[in-house]
Amino acid sequence: MGTLRSLLALARAGWVLAREGVISALPAEGMPPAARTAHRLSSLVARRRALDRARSERLSIALNRLGPSWVKLGQFLATRPDVVGAAIAGDLELLQDAMPPFATAAARRRVEQSLGRPVEEVFGSFGEPVAAASIAQVHRATRRRDGRPVAVKVIRPGVRARFMGDLDTFYAAARLQERHVPAARRLRPVAVVDTLRQSARIEMDLRLEAAALSEMAENTAGDPGFRVPAVDWELTGRDCLTMDWVDGIKLTDFTALTAAGHDPRQLAATLVQSFLRHTLRDGFFHADMHPGNLFVDEHGDIVAVDLGIMGRLGRKERRFLAEILHGFITRDYPRVARVHFEAGYVPRRHSVASFAQAIRAIGEPIHGQPAETISMARLLTLLFEVTELFDMQTRPELILLQKTMVVVEGVARRLDPAFNMWSTAEPVVGDWIRRNLGPAGMLEDAAEGLRAAGELARTLPQLAEQAETLALSFERMARDGMRLDEETVAAIGRAEARRARWGNVALWAIALIAFFAVFLR
Repeated sequence: MGTLRSLLALARAGWVLAREGVISALPAEGMPPAARTAHRLSSLVARRRALDRARSERLSIALNRLGPSWVKLGQFLATRPDVVGAAIAGDLELLQDAMPPFATAAARRRVEQSLGRPVEEVFGSFGEPVAAASIAQVHRATRRRDGRPVAVKVIRPGVRARFMGDLDTFYAAARLQERHVPAARRLRPVAVVDTLRQSARIEMDLRLEAAALSEMAENTAGDPGFRVPAVDWELTGRDCLTMDWVDGIKLTDFTALTAAGHDPRQLAATLVQSFLRHTLRDGFFHADMHPGNLFVDEHGDIVAVDLGIMGRLGRKERRFLAEILHGFITRDYPRVARVHFEAGYVPRRHSVASFAQAIRAIGEPIHGQPAETISMARLLTLLFEVTELFDMQTRPELILLQKTMVVVEGVARRLDPAFNMWSTAEPVVGDWIRRNLGPAGMLEDAAEGLRAAGELARTLPQLAEQAETLALSFERMARDGMRLDEETVAAIGRAEARRARWGNVALWAIALIAFFAVFLR
């Protein structure tokens, strides 16, 4: 029954996307014949007023009609241009996560259930919502114990159950894509939905966002010009997060920033250097760093909020990123190519020399341009486009990094149109390379290798026991063959018959929906 429900939900989503003119706005080039036919039919059912809107606006209206889970899906896919293409990802970036607020009385009940205490006992005041999104909304309040203003983030009622139901639909779409679109298998659609599922589950437990705020606060305690709000753990639970209230100017309000005496050029440099420190030094970065989540306080510090989506890079990925940037700066394209192979990102069946040639095609045009016009984010985008030619598997953590860098660099260039990305990044990137790729880094790698060897030595007895058990199992299988009991065989038969029946029912249901949608509207 779940399969039928998911397919009907997909059919409804297709109908909404068609009615809002989203499907007819997609480019038809390269589509198979059946898809081109559906593309033509979609223009017949689109609302007339929808056809006058920009594609990004059509997407925003359609996803908001479909509900919070679809808005979250759109925001997530905006970080995956490798999956939806750069143009669609750009449209999704403009998706406004602005939902109608839910009642303050409901928010107060959520807070009380989460904290196990009445609101009046812990808050002196609890105001109306000041911002509402697909998963949560924010209220301004004051703490009863000291009167300090705080921001209280509260989970939207019913959002978890709604999201888990819609997640079945997303999985159904991903499995259909993997089964019927061979070219999409390299992008691993089911794995993409797995990542969305994990990301959303983290966002829906506000204790985890509080932990991200706490970790980043520790990492950046000594950093110049950057901070995050402090968490009040006593007033934080699964459904509510209490943190310091931020009095500041949004980074998008350039007029107010200038009027307050802040230097936009210095803010641009601070933003980029902070992001690179978080990425290279800590391996932990804010992955939703759009201007709406960045404020400037009275001291000129950038304050980042909404840490529901975070990115992590392991030591290998950080080294990979630093060596790539260093290789492009020094024009050592063979080294950049070898790093890809050493990291296992490009299959060994390809030629390192041919890959280095492709890398050179990206790097050489850069050296003929003024430094202030060179975009590091654009460089990484071109690099990932080239790696597709060499069967590089999708690396979600690197794609998330590249997408965040696009946003951060874009904000910096709006603050300072003459922003020089390379000279600004060099102090951070150069310092990391000297520390981690020089003698000190080699000693650290050696120490890490010794620790790994020690761990392996401790587990050798357990590994030997497991190997002996596995060898005995293979010996019995070789002697007696693999056998299934009658109950298992019967269960497999029943499952296959049930799947076939529901598959036929689902196909007929979709056909009938399509008929009524197109011909009886």
